[in-house]
Amino acid sequence: MRELVERPAGRGRSVTVNLAESPLDWLRARGHVDARQYEAGERLRGDYEMASLGPRVTMRWDPAPREGGRRAAPEPLDPTLAQIAAKRRFDAAIAAVGGGLSDILWRVVCAGEGLSAAEKGLGWPARAGKLVLCLALDRVADHYRLR
Repeated sequence: MRELVERPAGRGRSVTVNLAESPLDWLRARGHVDARQYEAGERLRGDYEMASLGPRVTMRWDPAPREGGRRAAPEPLDPTLAQIAAKRRFDAAIAAVGGGLSDILWRVVCAGEGLSAAEKGLGWPARAGKLVLCLALDRVADHYRLR
């Protein structure tokens, strides 16, 4: 979804903003984070979102279980077990990053907060967040053993 943002009284310029783009996508598109850091952030966000899902309360429409065998696909994790596993992975990644770096990491990657808004929320000076975020993403990439 795109939205045209204009300043009042015709001052300034008009810009088109992609509201579906995450702050991490924005940073990647402009070369502020590399592919390894981006992949680490996406994995962390995926684990966060999976861990945040609530339990299913409706009927499941999954296909009937297939007959097992050597060539059969492995059984997928039960949704509850997958959620627990994602929560453990997320907690381990945040612990690996450390307390000082995890604040900006969670705000930008998981909560989808813009970098400047995250800096203001943490009381940091402007443009300090990008450096700290890149350090945090490097630690997450090391934790996930990304090359």
